[in-house]
Amino acid sequence: MERTTDRPKDQLGKAGGLQEPIPVTESTVKSILVNDAERRRHARLQSGSLAVLAIGAMLTMMYLAKTVVILTLVSVLIAFMLAPIVELCKRIHLPRSIGSLVAVLVLLVAVYGIFYVSYNQADEFLSQLPKYSGRIRNVLNQVRLRAERVRQQTRNVLPEEKPEKGTLTVRQTSDWTDELTSGAVSATEAVLMSAFVPFLVFFMLSWQEHVRSSTVLLFSPENRNTAYATLGQISQMIRGFIVGNMVIGVILGISSTIAFWVLGVPYFYVIGMISGIVSLLPYLGIVLAIIPPVVVSMGSLSVKTLIAIVSVVAISHVIALNVLYPKIIGRRLQLNPLAVTLALLFWGWLWGSMGLILAVPLTAAIKIIFDHVESLQSWGNWLGE
Repeated sequence: MERTTDRPKDQLGKAGGLQEPIPVTESTVKSILVNDAERRRHARLQSGSLAVLAIGAMLTMMYLAKTVVILTLVSVLIAFMLAPIVELCKRIHLPRSIGSLVAVLVLLVAVYGIFYVSYNQADEFLSQLPKYSGRIRNVLNQVRLRAERVRQQTRNVLPEEKPEKGTLTVRQTSDWTDELTSGAVSATEAVLMSAFVPFLVFFMLSWQEHVRSSTVLLFSPENRNTAYATLGQISQMIRGFIVGNMVIGVILGISSTIAFWVLGVPYFYVIGMISGIVSLLPYLGIVLAIIPPVVVSMGSLSVKTLIAIVSVVAISHVIALNVLYPKIIGRRLQLNPLAVTLALLFWGWLWGSMGLILAVPLTAAIKIIFDHVESLQSWGNWLGE
């Protein structure tokens, strides 16, 4: 005998899991779209906040550990400079470790040779410096008298404020022993940290293939080809940057040596190469390149010779930046002048003089990374030409 129930049909439908469809109205659609837009905006804000925090943390680390980071980057550049020696040793069937050791020994011999020649020239110059003491003293006296005249005129225009009665003026005096001690500590730290460079260069050269392959494996499988291509382009860019700067430095050094020889600058064969290579430094190069020839010519320096030296350095610097640099290096870096200038300002502010030296290759490497990341390609286009 079948059992029946008196429950209504709507209750039977709910009990059986059947529900009537919810009617879709215009307000429902609008609320769904608004919620979706809010969700996307929240996700963008969250990702942007995380990016800002990550960049801030990275910059903080780069500033606090700037000595380690700078030494590492300098070692990378030196390793790329010595890489051809390792490749040459591999061609004659020497192990990569032996080739790396040979390259580091070549580096140490070159540094010792430069130091030895520079020390001998400096010692010879200092031994002849007493001959020029009278001329140097006269120049310094003229500068001191002019500075005193300017100070006196300024005092006449802007009288010095007198302290009120009853006020106590405290002047802090610095102990020269403290400054000397702090300078010695900084110099010692720099020497100790620089001692790690040969070891870093050796391991970078001997473990180059392992580091590159292991770095690629850090990425997900679908991004490994992009990472491999990015590393390859960065390596090619660094090689081009180093070779281009060496070529330009040699050209400027030879031309400066010839010009200083014609002008009769003492030790022109050393001063010319130093002045030509130093002039490659951004912004400060033209100033630093003038100092060596002027200092060694102090004993026989005339206004005509000074103008000639400044003209030679300035013309060489302008030709290097506007003719040689764009043709030899500019094509490899593909950075616009505004991006280069901003990069020099930023890295110089972050790391000082070493930041000016490393600014261009660092910015070029960042641009290559941006070009291979789809979400950052617009920034790469902004940095490019």
